[in-house]
Amino acid sequence: MDFSTHHHHHSTNSPSSSSTSSSTPHPMTAGTTTNSGGDQDPMQSWWESVSKARSRILSLSSIVSSTSSFCLSSLADSDRPALSLLSSPEAYSLLSTSLSSPSSGSGSDPLCHWLYDTYLSSDSHLRLIVLSFLPLVSSIYLSRVHSNDTSSIPSLAGFEAVILAIYTAEAKSRAGKALLVHIPDLSQPSLYHVPRDKAPIRDSKSAGIGVLSPPLEPQIAVKSTKRASILGTAFECYYKHISHMPTWSKLEFCKSTAVWAGQDCYCQSKLDFDGIVDIDDFVDKMGNLGIIEQNGKTDMEVKGVRIPLPWELLQPALRILGHCLLGPLNSQDVKDMASVAVKCLYARASHDLIPQAIIGTRSLIQLDKRERAAAKATAAATANSSSNANTPSKAKKPEILLVSK
Repeated sequence: MDFSTHHHHHSTNSPSSSSTSSSTPHPMTAGTTTNSGGDQDPMQSWWESVSKARSRILSLSSIVSSTSSFCLSSLADSDRPALSLLSSPEAYSLLSTSLSSPSSGSGSDPLCHWLYDTYLSSDSHLRLIVLSFLPLVSSIYLSRVHSNDTSSIPSLAGFEAVILAIYTAEAKSRAGKALLVHIPDLSQPSLYHVPRDKAPIRDSKSAGIGVLSPPLEPQIAVKSTKRASILGTAFECYYKHISHMPTWSKLEFCKSTAVWAGQDCYCQSKLDFDGIVDIDDFVDKMGNLGIIEQNGKTDMEVKGVRIPLPWELLQPALRILGHCLLGPLNSQDVKDMASVAVKCLYARASHDLIPQAIIGTRSLIQLDKRERAAAKATAAATANSSSNANTPSKAKKPEILLVSK
């Protein structure tokens, strides 16, 4: 089964590897389907959602081989099968092994077909499953695109179809509009402050408006010149749903961004700017998390491939890392991995002299330090209070009151 023949309404031409800037239209231009009709009975809508999820899981179980200790099809028996698959670490292990195989990502990869077709579903929970694998898919895809040995890399049309599906759905939801951000003007009074110096009143409609993301253009192929913007848009879609992403997905993203920074941008002798990064602690964490292979502090090799990091790709990545670093409901593992990733990107930004990235990563490092210092202070205060409560106090002597006659 090939992407070019999976849907007979599309072209039968297969795209070339994404390491080139070929303009050949992608055989599977992404689209979305929506429910037609008016209001539906809630029970009927729930049952249709469950039936659809069970069907997709059973289809997936026929693609990915289960192990002796875990059967993927067993998740279909759950009352909420899509969410069960989303939160299953065993399912993630099976799918990640399949996606990481040397032959994965081609136009005939059945797992890429499954991810593509599942994302075209109108069911929001099924879409979350595909989004949760975006960090892994993008990591493998980018590492192969930027590999030094491109002769042995198979076609990546399968990975590109999944990424384009997410991009096209996001472009459709924006309806050709740019993402704007309103920047507060501190020279004008607000509910929270009064400026020291009076400034002329500006037009409130035009002042302090920045473009976070320009309007999205339709894309039918992942060209080398558009790759960063397409992946960046997919990451923005991931960020919108990040509160629903499982821990393993966030860990995968943090680890991938740390690897993308590359070993030649480690800048060991210059990383400890103003003491914001403890170099020994940083190296130890990278070794413990499996990001580097270390033979002493000065002999290190980063696992993975260093990739170009333009701002259109780096900006949404920093927003995701900011959530992973400071989100109160995230596990400590996610926060630790995000801390390492931000420091790697800080070193890369300092090496490449990218002002926006330097400011962004430096700010996140400072916020991380404050959060950890506050957590230590709270833990110390709690321990001190607990020890005082458990320490027996000496019995007080009875007070003697002297009364004058």
